[in-house]
Amino acid sequence: MSLKDKVVFITGGTSGIGETTAIAFAKAGAHVVLTGRREKEGNEVAAKVRTHGVQGVFVKADVSKEADVKHAIAEALKLKGRIDVAFNNAGVEENLAPIVEKTEAEFDQVFDINVKGVFFSLKHEVAAMVKAGGGSIINTSSIAGTIGMGNFATYVASKHAVDGFTKAVALEVAKQKIRVNAVAPAAIQTPMFDRFAGAPGAAEYMANLHPIGRVGKPEEVASVVLWLADDTSSFVTGQSILIDGGFTAQ
Repeated sequence: MSLKDKVVFITGGTSGIGETTAIAFAKAGAHVVLTGRREKEGNEVAAKVRTHGVQGVFVKADVSKEADVKHAIAEALKLKGRIDVAFNNAGVEENLAPIVEKTEAEFDQVFDINVKGVFFSLKHEVAAMVKAGGGSIINTSSIAGTIGMGNFATYVASKHAVDGFTKAVALEVAKQKIRVNAVAPAAIQTPMFDRFAGAPGAAEYMANLHPIGRVGKPEEVASVVLWLADDTSSFVTGQSILIDGGFTAQ
């Protein structure tokens, strides 16, 4: 891969898929700037990144606030004056409940982070990449961006929006050598999955929903993100790539 000395900007990089992907980029020789709301965990991930002989920087930021996103990207630009790759991974889940029980506060929380966060990130990443002459942006979507899931309506709607942003912005910037894609995982073994599947028997039930017979690993998502970041995927843009163990093929 051609990722050595690239500058990678990651939102939601303090745990799970974000942390695993940050370390994978570092192993490939890329410098990583990661953001999140948890300072202690963020600094710990940045320290792990630096053990691979590259620069690793944590910037505390809430992606639902445009000023935070703008500041974080400005900090990333201080490394080498450019951002080559952006991985918009910050996201939150919601509690399972029918639509009649959903609240405005729950809706706002999911959309502020999952949708508004991607909007703010894309807006400022594209501006930086246009000046630098190109780049690759990867958004974290979900199988919920492709299918419906009962009692999960707000999250499903938010991930459909992420897929929409991915396609629309990819078309806007294709001629400017910027590619925009998404990864769309099913259940992945992360702290978010642990929260969601914490009830007795829930984890086994979730595993059995996937034809492959298990949930995915963060490394399996990270490998696709790195491919989309690399020049070997240079003809791929506007796509949401399912990483789902056959879930959506049923």
